[in-house]
Amino acid sequence: MRAIFRKELADYFGSFRFLVLLVLVLLITAATLYFDYKSIRTSTADTEFIFLRLFTTQPEGAPQTEGINLFSFINFFALFFIPIMGIALGFDAISGERSSGNLSRLLSQPIYRDNVIIAKFLAGLFALSLMVITSVLIISGYGLQLIGVPPSLEEIYRLVLFVVLAIFYGAFWMGLAVLFSTVFKRVSTSLMSSLGIWLFFGLFYVLLIAPAIANSLAPTASGTLEAVVHNLELGLSIKRFSPNFLFLEASGVLLQPPPVGSLLGAVPVVTSDLINWMIPAPLSLGQTLLLVWPHLTSLLSLTIVCFAVGYVVFMRQEIRAT
Repeated sequence: MRAIFRKELADYFGSFRFLVLLVLVLLITAATLYFDYKSIRTSTADTEFIFLRLFTTQPEGAPQTEGINLFSFINFFALFFIPIMGIALGFDAISGERSSGNLSRLLSQPIYRDNVIIAKFLAGLFALSLMVITSVLIISGYGLQLIGVPPSLEEIYRLVLFVVLAIFYGAFWMGLAVLFSTVFKRVSTSLMSSLGIWLFFGLFYVLLIAPAIANSLAPTASGTLEAVVHNLELGLSIKRFSPNFLFLEASGVLLQPPPVGSLLGAVPVVTSDLINWMIPAPLSLGQTLLLVWPHLTSLLSLTIVCFAVGYVVFMRQEIRAT
């Protein structure tokens, strides 16, 4: 398996696809630093986590959809970049080898069949992790020079947890792409299926389907506080079936801790009159971990399920010489 892993890494690093993804990482990083420099320098907001604002700053005047700013770093990563990167690294893992005829020749060698799919998945996960870590390190390094404020120990812990969460999130999309690559024989079918799932959960489900279901099951026609809170809580519960929203919510809590008295920073559980008399106190790192732990385990479980199904299908497939 080690030899296949090294071969896959060499193919990834020497491919035009990896070069395009790397250029995209650098462009996103440069755009993030540019907006951070303009926004943080001119902002008068008081926060304990100034360094983490490098990853949560939202450009002034940027359009929002359902309260989601698509141009902040974590939102862009959640909705666009990481899913595309995971899909790009896994959509032709098996189907591409089958179409070119290399799969039958590879399995004719004295190697175990399961080593092939495991090595391909690990190699893609390594390449994905490398790009995520590179982007975060570049923003941290150059951002430190821009704002001149070093990170605290808690900010470093939160940033490390965010990187782990992002890798798990990318692993899910890569596992899904590898699954479709195993099930479907054509590369184009695998790619379109993966992109279809991404578009459904990333855009249509979160922005249209989930709010419609919440409004039908918990209408807010009465206008009472209880009805509004129930509608928001139900909407959040329905949206959490989307892996995109799971990552978006967990990363927001890690990098932009909500104040005490809110439900993951989205649903206030105290009245506005009481909020005016409360001392702003963001959730501690331990309390944040309690909130994001279900999201982390959910993404890991989804990744394991996708890869396990693809593994079983691949092991039972009949592969003939072409």
